[in-house]
Amino acid sequence: MHPPPPAAAMDFSQNSLFGYMEDLQELTIIERPVRRSLKTPEEIERLTVDEDLSDIERAVYLLSAGQDIQGTSVIANLPFLMRQNPTETLRRVLPKVREALHVAGVEMQLTAAVSFLTILQDESVSIHAYTHSFLQVILLHLEHRDTGVSNAWLETLLSVIEVLPKETLRHEILNPLVSKAQLSQTVQSRLVSCKILGKLTNKFDAHTIKREILPLVKSLCQDVEYEVRSCMCRQLENIAQGIGTELTKSVVLPELIELSRDEGSSVRLAAFETLVNLLDIFDTGKLCHGLYGIFTPDQHLRFLEFYKKLCTLGLQQENGHSENQIPPQILEQEKKYISVRKNCAYNFPAMIVFVDPKNFHLELYSTFFCLCHDPEVPVRYTIAICFYEVSKLLNSGVYLIHKELITLLQDESLEVLDALIDHLPEILELMSTGGESSVQENKLSSLPDLIPALTAAEQRAAASLKWRTHEKLLQKYACLPHVISSDQIYYRFLQRMFTIMMTNNVLPVQKAASRTLCIFLRYNRKQEQRHEVIQKLIEQLGQGKSYWNRLRFLDTCEFIIEIFSKSFFCKYFFLPAIELTHDPVANVRMKLCYLLPKVKSTLKIPADKHLLQQLEMCVRKLLCQEKDKDVLAIVKRTVLELDRMEMSMDAFQKKFYEKDLLDQEKEREELLLLEMEQLEKEKQQNDGRPMSDKMYEKKRRDTKTPTQSLPKNIPISVPGPSSVTPSTSKEIKKSKLIRSQSFNNQAFHAKYGNLEKCASKSSTTGYTASVSGLGKTSVLSLTDDSFRTRNASSVPPSFSPNTTLPSTSRGTGNSLDPKSSGSKDTQPRKATLKSRKSNP
Repeated sequence: MHPPPPAAAMDFSQNSLFGYMEDLQELTIIERPVRRSLKTPEEIERLTVDEDLSDIERAVYLLSAGQDIQGTSVIANLPFLMRQNPTETLRRVLPKVREALHVAGVEMQLTAAVSFLTILQDESVSIHAYTHSFLQVILLHLEHRDTGVSNAWLETLLSVIEVLPKETLRHEILNPLVSKAQLSQTVQSRLVSCKILGKLTNKFDAHTIKREILPLVKSLCQDVEYEVRSCMCRQLENIAQGIGTELTKSVVLPELIELSRDEGSSVRLAAFETLVNLLDIFDTGKLCHGLYGIFTPDQHLRFLEFYKKLCTLGLQQENGHSENQIPPQILEQEKKYISVRKNCAYNFPAMIVFVDPKNFHLELYSTFFCLCHDPEVPVRYTIAICFYEVSKLLNSGVYLIHKELITLLQDESLEVLDALIDHLPEILELMSTGGESSVQENKLSSLPDLIPALTAAEQRAAASLKWRTHEKLLQKYACLPHVISSDQIYYRFLQRMFTIMMTNNVLPVQKAASRTLCIFLRYNRKQEQRHEVIQKLIEQLGQGKSYWNRLRFLDTCEFIIEIFSKSFFCKYFFLPAIELTHDPVANVRMKLCYLLPKVKSTLKIPADKHLLQQLEMCVRKLLCQEKDKDVLAIVKRTVLELDRMEMSMDAFQKKFYEKDLLDQEKEREELLLLEMEQLEKEKQQNDGRPMSDKMYEKKRRDTKTPTQSLPKNIPISVPGPSSVTPSTSKEIKKSKLIRSQSFNNQAFHAKYGNLEKCASKSSTTGYTASVSGLGKTSVLSLTDDSFRTRNASSVPPSFSPNTTLPSTSRGTGNSLDPKSSGSKDTQPRKATLKSRKSNP
């Protein structure tokens, strides 16, 4: 028999069965000293094979009439025969292999197990052919009396299970397993069943697992032999990975707890190791919580003290070496200590539950302080992630961790800040209400360092290259109207938002600042401040010298449409927005074209018919005069979209029901802000005391206006029918509403009494708007440069002087005569909203 080529030599070390194939081949050619026990001529004749036989014929001959050592060599050479001639090997050689294995010794059995696995890995035949030819042989020898042989065949079977189709697994392996796992079977058979079940779990759906596999798992977990219980316990990790968290909690975990109390030490050890490996599957941090009722007081205290020591592990050691001289083993140990403290920080919320939140200050506050001030960033980062959970658990005791919030906001690492601000709105809301759901006096007054910490955090994020953290922080600052006063926002944050919008180079950051500024404006409670912000938006952005600022103005208009009522946008921003249809920069005109459908959606007919005419005139001129081909193409598409849009009417329309209700809700709250300001002024005149936030919130509830959530989107809330109130209450509300509306008209329109004169002076045709003020309707030409505004003496240095603003009426007065709206080829000039310089 010729020795196989080198390709047939296999490495069997992975199965720990025996050495290299060459060891078997050398047995036939090794030279031994001449002894008296040399083979007889008859024995030599039996070991001699005709050299003219083919490999297949030689293999068949040796398996039929050869010695065991020759048969073992043939089986070792089986993968090579399968690669060379698979059909003939399966037809002629494999049946002889089956016959030989019935009476084979340990060496041949081990060799066969390895060869069968190699054939599977080589993919010499299809899975179907492999299953038909080899699977039954593997299953037949699983329960071999020799443990090593049985384990070798089991390893081969477990690898085969990975590639077998589901139906084959069910019929050939799972169904017979039901009987193999019974107590009537041998211990070896039940041990094999445990390992097969661990492998089968991730091959079937949850229903099949629950119905057919888990009953066998429970049975084997309760087996009378500790070896079987230990083996099945170690397979529970694989089973849990396959069945998911819910089934693991309901089925696997109870069995694991029972096994952890087993009388056999090997079973308890297996249960502990499996439980540790399964921690990632369970709800993180609840292990101590689950053990709370089991511990005695002494055990509870001992566990808590041990946790505290782990939280400061490695911090008490002093090292006299310089950083470059620290031995590698010390560095490795310090990494482990950091990992331990990080895991302690991750599980801190669960430890609060463990000790009861009422005992937080005595038992865990010092530990929390240490974790928030830990010298390593990963530890502080992890405790910052958990800060919101800690705040929720402390509830009314949340004031205890005020200083730690300031500490983390001022952390030198932006990673820590980024982790903290994910839930910053919720944290600040809990701290402002003291953890109680009812609206009450703001409690952040006891934390004077909060605003400096917030502003410093923003500046630190802005100075870094991590613009995503800066963007996120600006988005989260939209919650501030809920937790600090509008004056504090106005003087400490509004100007910063303007600066970012006009100077920052990152577009997402600019947009985040713009949206947050709009929310600040939406909830500002002083009319004078609102006017200044609106004026600044129009003058410095909408009419800014940089086209980049004018683009940001259009972004701001989009946010205004989203956050404010339709009447607010039309009153202040409609005309400045559509004026940009004549912008000299094509990109600005292009962006406006994309925005025009949203602009049109803010109009109501017939009250805003004059604004609709202005819009149509601007679009018409764009179509006629636009020279940029890209802009013109967008204009044409926009015209088609505008034509298809349905206009909202002043009268009730069912198809606009939800949108109209939302808009009415926004408008009602805007009027409420004006009314609150007037009431506050009246109260200050009467007793000199300002109106508290608590009174403001009570007024909001009295007027059936729900508090809106700020951080992400303004929620859609449809108010229900108002409750029945006494007639006196109705009269009071009616008088207050009339007073607030009167105040609104006077504040925004009182300075426009002479607008008719301005309109009469205009010598050029252009955009005109119907402006109602003091009960009169007048025509204002926005192309008249004589339209100026005056300064306010009480404006803070951070803002431009207070200027009255262009206001577009939503009344039902006469609309513009189409003939007077500008015609033919006359090019309208840009509306100017300039302010005079203040004298020093």
